[in-house]
Amino acid sequence: MSTIVPPAASRAASEPRFDQLRVLLRSPTFVVGLLIVVWWIVCAIAGQWFVPVDPYASDPLNSLMPPDRAHWFGTDQLGRDVFSRVIVGARDILTIAPLATLLGTVAGTALGLVVGYFDGWVDNVMGRAIDAVLALPLVIVALLALAAVGASNFTVILVIGITFTPITARTVRAAVFAERHLDYVAAAQLRGERAPYIMFAEILPNVLPPIIVEATVRLGYAIFAVATLSFLGFGIQPPSADWGLALSESYTLMAGGAWWTVVFAAGAIATLVVGVNLIADGVQGVLDR
Repeated sequence: MSTIVPPAASRAASEPRFDQLRVLLRSPTFVVGLLIVVWWIVCAIAGQWFVPVDPYASDPLNSLMPPDRAHWFGTDQLGRDVFSRVIVGARDILTIAPLATLLGTVAGTALGLVVGYFDGWVDNVMGRAIDAVLALPLVIVALLALAAVGASNFTVILVIGITFTPITARTVRAAVFAERHLDYVAAAQLRGERAPYIMFAEILPNVLPPIIVEATVRLGYAIFAVATLSFLGFGIQPPSADWGLALSESYTLMAGGAWWTVVFAAGAIATLVVGVNLIADGVQGVLDR
């Protein structure tokens, strides 16, 4: 027989969530980070409609022009408007980084639930494998993988997502360790529930807070990883206006005094990463209360 939850009990259970949301929206750290990220999301979605100049149109006669009224951020070595390219350049990085983070979070959560729930050889074998992978530098692993399979948006998402999987799995594994011997898990086992049901229906809802925080932190790392791979020539490819690619194409111009070709793209990466990290700090502060 199914149990009907009274409306009053349902409302009482939902009240802590609304309390957390109210506290979160009152957090200056979270609000500032949210505003920064929302701004770049708007640029990614609708930036092409309000930029003053076509970001892909070259004008060799006006190359490397410093910032002025016509070109707010100056022009690059091909005469393209830097401001327009910075605005539109948010699109690729805000597509690839969240998808890679989602892949790593979903795969890492599933792996962490399995490793954390099952004891004995499963934990020993898979746990040691996770620790071994975590000992390898993320960027080096990504570079080797992309050099082997070729650079494209899909492969960048796949490689970053896979490299994030063991990191998330370790976090979930630790959270599951703290839950698997509690009474509600024992009750589900006594009812004869299968392991997948216990892991995903019983334990998963109770370990969501660290997963949410981990996913938010990983998003910041993913943004930086995408920009780094593009800078090294293994990420987003031309003619994209991607910020990392812009740095790769223009960083040598700094020596000639064309600082604007680098500073604004670098500033865009920095503000987006800072915004995501502020959101992560705000969420963690509320969930730790």
